[in-house]
Amino acid sequence: MTTISNPEVGKPQYKTTIPSGSHWSLTVRRGMQLKLTDLTGGANVGMLFYNPMHLEEKYNAPDTLKCQHTFKLTRGNCLYSDMGRIFCSIVDDSFGWHETLCGNSHGEHITEKWGQRNYQQDRNQWHQNGYDSFLVELAKYGLKRTALASNINWFSEVSVSDDGSLSLSRQSRQGDNVSLRFEMDTLVVLHTCPHPLNDAESYPQASVGVEISRAAPVGEDDFCQNHCAENRRGFDNNALYHLGV
Repeated sequence: MTTISNPEVGKPQYKTTIPSGSHWSLTVRRGMQLKLTDLTGGANVGMLFYNPMHLEEKYNAPDTLKCQHTFKLTRGNCLYSDMGRIFCSIVDDSFGWHETLCGNSHGEHITEKWGQRNYQQDRNQWHQNGYDSFLVELAKYGLKRTALASNINWFSEVSVSDDGSLSLSRQSRQGDNVSLRFEMDTLVVLHTCPHPLNDAESYPQASVGVEISRAAPVGEDDFCQNHCAENRRGFDNNALYHLGV
């Protein structure tokens, strides 16, 4: 279900629900805010960003983590492109720990864990994977698998063992949410397929709510802009970009 309503700051102009094992894409304009809410508990939202005017510019996970001296993503962090610009900032986060290292589930992973189901036979009860979900959405914009990058997995926390291996240590509860304020026009590509490290007994069924509203203007005291010196430089890069320089 979708609704269109009041364009006031913070008031949702668009709402929809993304079922588990689904994929979606849209262009979110500069100055808008995208809120994701785990409606059932145990959600995972894989997400990538692209510049809709120059699709070769995409989300860069290594730079996002390195320049902000962090292993996780949460409120205050900005999400960078491979051109040093900021796609969006995390302005609110009830979960507090999101990862951008583990990538996607693939078809063979899903089949090994939960058995093979396809849409032709099982319809909406099929077992979709994150990798193919991204490829389907990217194809709508003329992009191929070479355009893929390391994606964000919202609502999924990972831990590192002494031998360096990663494991899924925590997922969100019903009602947990994260809000992204967009600092430039951005093509958002997402899926709600299981995290690649998920070892649940059955294929996860977790729906995610999406709300789009107008964000408040960025002030000099903005928490994300002042989170670290690198973020200030990122905002300066955006300012030059929007001047056409």
